[in-house]
Amino acid sequence: MGSFDKHIFHTHEDIRSALIKLNDLAADNILFVVDDNKKLIGSFTDGDLRRGFIKGLGFDDNILEFVNKSPIFLTENQYSIDLLKKYRENNIKLIPIVNIEGAIVDVINFRTKSTLIPADALLMAGGEGKRLRPLTETTPKPLLKVGGKPIIEYNIDSLARVGVNNINLSINYLGDQIVDYFGNGSNKDINIKYVREEKPLGTIGSILLVDNFKYDDIIVMNSDLLTNIDFTDFFKTYKDSNADMAVAATSYHVDIPYAVLEVNEINIVKSLKEKPRYTYFSNAGIYIINKRLLNMIPKNQFFDITDLMDKVLEMNFNIITYPINGYWLDVGKHEDFKKAQEDIKHLKL
Repeated sequence: MGSFDKHIFHTHEDIRSALIKLNDLAADNILFVVDDNKKLIGSFTDGDLRRGFIKGLGFDDNILEFVNKSPIFLTENQYSIDLLKKYRENNIKLIPIVNIEGAIVDVINFRTKSTLIPADALLMAGGEGKRLRPLTETTPKPLLKVGGKPIIEYNIDSLARVGVNNINLSINYLGDQIVDYFGNGSNKDINIKYVREEKPLGTIGSILLVDNFKYDDIIVMNSDLLTNIDFTDFFKTYKDSNADMAVAATSYHVDIPYAVLEVNEINIVKSLKEKPRYTYFSNAGIYIINKRLLNMIPKNQFFDITDLMDKVLEMNFNIITYPINGYWLDVGKHEDFKKAQEDIKHLKL
């Protein structure tokens, strides 16, 4: 990270330098004044400057005479999504995040991020995309462009907008192209790291290749999905449910064109339903799991996410489903890819 450094101002700098920085920040014109250890001391805006001049202060006075010494801030890993929502609704634009020592480690800008979800992410991007050949003969499926942008980039950008800053990509087939395209994520103000499957490890096995997860919860998803799922609501629902795992689901409706007879075990008719509709929920390939569940995954073995779900249920842990009410498309076949090209014209992703 480090893009927030433009909002950092040290106590030894002068007022004229502060004005230059504020001018360069334009719409984001607020500075956070820190000591030599980056410990937050106060905030400084044009308004603080005016109030200081009204009190008789001048350009030769120390910045500490001007600053607001009671700024709003968040402590790392000790904030809630509801609190962030409250600040945003109160038109607070930027908030510094400090560690337990009080040093600034990040700044949330509500102009570019809607919230800060305290979770890491893993996107599965190692498949060969055989059903999409010949498109995938020289291009990995996650980099196939929909509306001029790679499929996987829509998902990375969606996660970045909700403050998921640590994103891991599990790569294999033509994986170097993905590394070359995204690099370390610095151009998106996020951290992107890569794990490479030397052999197929299923839809969740490669998660153990990640060196370290910063947070207790991990968002895992397939990289070839086109969706506008509300990640904030998904995560909040998961946390409010005290679940160990959440599975996003899409609904499928089956309409029966005839009357359906419901009978008992000896074929006695108990009821009649005229042309009923049945709704089923299917796995959408997006999950949130608690980090402690990683102990259930065998190392260096092929292991699917459905295998993990079976183990979680066997151990009586709590799994919830989260219906996706918006758009979702698994771009797995040529007809899906063609549909995506049309749908993207009407989606805000």
